[in-house]
Amino acid sequence: MPEAQAKLAQDVVGKWLGRVCRWFAVTGGAVLVAMTLMSVASIAGRSLFGKPIPGDFELIQIGCAICVAAFLPWCQMQGGNIIVDFFTVRVGARTQAWLDAFGAALLAAVMLLVAWRTGVGALTVKAAGETSMIMGFPSWIGYAFMVPGFALTAIVGLYTAYGALRGSKA
Repeated sequence: MPEAQAKLAQDVVGKWLGRVCRWFAVTGGAVLVAMTLMSVASIAGRSLFGKPIPGDFELIQIGCAICVAAFLPWCQMQGGNIIVDFFTVRVGARTQAWLDAFGAALLAAVMLLVAWRTGVGALTVKAAGETSMIMGFPSWIGYAFMVPGFALTAIVGLYTAYGALRGSKA
């Protein structure tokens, strides 16, 4: 984690966001473990009894989407997103901080757009009554569970952009 981000994460907002992001990541991890156990059960059922869990791949698709959305805020809060510094390795600390702030703000804007459109998509899919092919699982639920992770990532992006700017003044 960059030094400015580490300092900022000690304030009240940073501590609160850190806890919420950690909770999202742990929840995403629990979903991942559940998907793994379901896959093992389905494979074992297919091998031993000739009966897999019907629609297991549908649940895996939904679960993976939920996991990605749940892990994104933690990744941003920890400064774990990919940073390509090939062209900026020789710029000053202040310029680097401004570029980091711009990148985090851009991430926030994109995640806000993605959260909004995913939410609209969930409502549209719900209104259409769309379900998965094998299980008949309502498709909108997967979309709806992704929206909070995207929205939190947008908030964390704004927070880390502020942290980068604040660090540039130090």
